[in-house]
Amino acid sequence: MKGILVILDGLGDLPNKQLDNQTPLEAAHTPNLDFLANRGEIGYMYPVKPGYIPQSDEAIVSIFGNELISSTRGQLEAKGAGIKLIRGDLALRANFATIDSLEKGNILDRRAGRTLTSKEARILAKALNKIELPRKFIFKPTVQHRGALVFRGGFSDNISTNFIYFLKGQDDKIKLSKPLDDDENSQYSANILNEFLEKAYKILDKHPVNEERRKKGLMPANYILLRGAGIEIPKLKFYKNWLSVTYMPLEIGFSKISGMKVFSFTYPKLKKLDVYDNLYKGLKKACKVSIKTIKKNHKKFDYAYIHIKETDIPGHDNKPFEKKAMIEYVDKTLFNFLKKFAPQKKIKILVTGDHSTPCKLKSHSADPVPVLFYNDSVPKEKKFNEKEARKGILRKIIGRDLLNKIEFV
Repeated sequence: MKGILVILDGLGDLPNKQLDNQTPLEAAHTPNLDFLANRGEIGYMYPVKPGYIPQSDEAIVSIFGNELISSTRGQLEAKGAGIKLIRGDLALRANFATIDSLEKGNILDRRAGRTLTSKEARILAKALNKIELPRKFIFKPTVQHRGALVFRGGFSDNISTNFIYFLKGQDDKIKLSKPLDDDENSQYSANILNEFLEKAYKILDKHPVNEERRKKGLMPANYILLRGAGIEIPKLKFYKNWLSVTYMPLEIGFSKISGMKVFSFTYPKLKKLDVYDNLYKGLKKACKVSIKTIKKNHKKFDYAYIHIKETDIPGHDNKPFEKKAMIEYVDKTLFNFLKKFAPQKKIKILVTGDHSTPCKLKSHSADPVPVLFYNDSVPKEKKFNEKEARKGILRKIIGRDLLNKIEFV
């Protein structure tokens, strides 16, 4: 194996008062990441371009050298969820969410409080799949509040979806889907989407699962938020000599379409209300599977792509101490292993984030992410964090240039 790319989701952050005006990465104790930084080069990256706030799919697509127009979130999510797609199927990324009512349309929480159990999601999805529409569709729950929605055959994706939160960085109001051109099929596609959403709310709002959640003081999962409409299977650069350790639908779908060999695992089911207990179980499993996969397959592949999702969640929830703790956990497990394994195998290590998710913003931002490239160079004391990255020898990098710049191709 020549190199390993580790993406820590949502890694970038801003100085936080709770951490003495440090970012979670700056405040974290990361001796193993710092070891790699001391024997490598650091810099900072704009995943798409300066000033642009990337969604997760846009960031990953760009970092692997693709144009944004080449992909849609819905197609990647559906592929990663194991839904078979053919051209013309309209695929969308879905969230179980909470609204006050269909009439008022205020989004109270776009993740139903993060407390939707795996069992509840399955039950609600089963009810949704019984909705009667003029065209066939499938709704599949994936991890926690997430899901994928696919309408079968002959649709247009030139439509708006009912929720665009990255533009404002905060929850707002639901929106009707609208055609973005004068084509009849675009109008029809928007109409089908709106009909589904209206019927979905009527089913979900009065569903026994949500009635029980209300009794417990929990937010009902009474609405579906959709984004990333796509009908074309993405045309992405091929990375057939890569393995991928990914476990969220988006990254699994991206890896499969990019020709990588995917090594995954079933994410721990959320059974109780402590979502962070569930996230730590997922993080522990992700690091364990990553280590095992590299050990077993380093002679079979040229490169590895490892994507750690959990570091993004505390940013969205404004939990800087949790983000710091998760970074420290990855350092003492995965990067402790890589610190020992990579030098003796002469494997290069590339570490970065797909985007910044500052805790105080509770959303993605246009801020750059730090980049670490371990190449076993002459040791020079430095730490891996946002502040140091700004002074690094790699300087500014644009996402699409990253792999070429450090010769990971």
